[in-house]
Amino acid sequence: MSDVVTIEKVGAIAVLRLNREDALNAITLELARGVADALIELDADDTVKGIVLTGAGTRAFCAGVDLREARGMQVANIENWFGTVCNIYRQILMTKKPVITALNGIAAGGGFQMALVSDLRVAHPGARMGQPEINAGIPSIMGSYWMSLHLGWAKNQELSMTGRLMDAGEAQSLGLINYMAEPDTLIDTACEVAETLAGKPPVAWRRTKERFRDIALAGFDDAFRAGVLGQQESYATGEAQAIIDGFLDARGKK
Repeated sequence: MSDVVTIEKVGAIAVLRLNREDALNAITLELARGVADALIELDADDTVKGIVLTGAGTRAFCAGVDLREARGMQVANIENWFGTVCNIYRQILMTKKPVITALNGIAAGGGFQMALVSDLRVAHPGARMGQPEINAGIPSIMGSYWMSLHLGWAKNQELSMTGRLMDAGEAQSLGLINYMAEPDTLIDTACEVAETLAGKPPVAWRRTKERFRDIALAGFDDAFRAGVLGQQESYATGEAQAIIDGFLDARGKK
């Protein structure tokens, strides 16, 4: 398994970490494939009863797609690139076991979306989350679809169109965070939540999760296609590249 993800066992719960701390655990193609493969592996492991998804370090769960990798994308590669990232969301939904996201910092863009498709979310008070992709010249389409399963139209529009991040208190008030814990107890709390769900009557649990999965995936293909077309147009006009260049230049990372 690639070292961009790590797995730690806490009893019968597997803690799956995005392991790119210096890059705020941003999503690259390698990371996306690593997370998807790890979820499939853990789902097939009879010694694992639940999964906690979190990020390395203390600053971020996941800051979204890696902008340096995104900057190098060509229009012809967008569908494969976006599809590889979106496969994380599909695999979280397809995993039969409880998947709990432990938000140990910023969850933005693709990181926010991973949290939204997880079964439940635990965060500490310093966490922030949202859908800032529009500010990087990337249409907020897949993110707005996942938010539509949690939020009303007006709040979804606001978050998708402004790209602002919410603090943990606001996110909890909207129902996006299920449990709060202090940073030093975050993983333990998430593992306890996973254990609780894993202990539910198995048929009732399986059927309940399957129903939520079916609802979530019902509009997935349409959102994916719209996302591909939107990103292809943005890249074809040079809009995304220009904004990403400015962002990277301002931070001396280009």
